[in-house]
Amino acid sequence: MDNSKQPTGFKELLSAMMARRWYITAAVLGGFILIIVGIFTAVTNSTPMDGEWKELLMLLLGAFIGSYGKIIDYWFSDTDKDKMLVQKMDEEDGVTMSHTNDMKETNKPFAPIIPDAFVKGAEAARDLAVTENRQDFELKRDQQEHEQEMEKLEFEYQSHRQCEHVWGDSDGDGELECQNCGLLKDK
Repeated sequence: MDNSKQPTGFKELLSAMMARRWYITAAVLGGFILIIVGIFTAVTNSTPMDGEWKELLMLLLGAFIGSYGKIIDYWFSDTDKDKMLVQKMDEEDGVTMSHTNDMKETNKPFAPIIPDAFVKGAEAARDLAVTENRQDFELKRDQQEHEQEMEKLEFEYQSHRQCEHVWGDSDGDGELECQNCGLLKDK
């Protein structure tokens, strides 16, 4: 038996993953470059184009710009998954330079299921609803009190209208008032 051959499972996995990523990157960047070259060629040659085709071309360009952003993010961001694969590949050859347990935890922010902004927005909406309900209640109470006061005044007015006023100064203040209902006489 030849024990000189070292296991290469993780190495092959990593190589296959990187090859696929290179192919995808090349395809997206190639498509993006082709669209840009096509646009510049059409603009340079003053090629007439229908509005629908222009819209479709701009839509494709926007989609490729989004893909281009993802590719840049992938190649220039440092992910823990890739570090772990490289470390596992390193461990597989028998000469361990590092261990996956030695990896420092990255300071990733805690991402709750419900974001804080949503919770704060919900609290603000609840507080607003409580305030509005309180204001509605106070408004209805004030309207009811106003209606009762108006009914009382209407009743008093009607009772004074139906009274056969007998004017006199029974309290001696110099003003005449009705002896039946107490209404002061206008001068």
